[in-house]
Amino acid sequence: MKTTILAAVLMALAAPAFADTHLTKGVVTKIDTKWNKVTIDHEALTSLDMPAMKMVFQVADPSMLDGLSEGAEITFVADRVNGKLTVTELNKDN
Repeated sequence: MKTTILAAVLMALAAPAFADTHLTKGVVTKIDTKWNKVTIDHEALTSLDMPAMKMVFQVADPSMLDGLSEGAEITFVADRVNGKLTVTELNKDN
């Protein structure tokens, strides 16, 4: 019983974090595999209170850059990780 209550409390606390995460559309304008960075011309990042602009992001996992090319249309999730704006999820649109 205690385990069930604890699990319910943890899920309720985690729900706001999931709600803040959303996919944003963008276009890749530069890829830097040496420093694991990608430049994206993106829509507004409402979760980070940022307007639409072109900016450089770290990538959480260097493999996110595999098969990515300049001009690619993507959807992504960005967050602050250790104080740096970081792409934590990236999907290549078809």
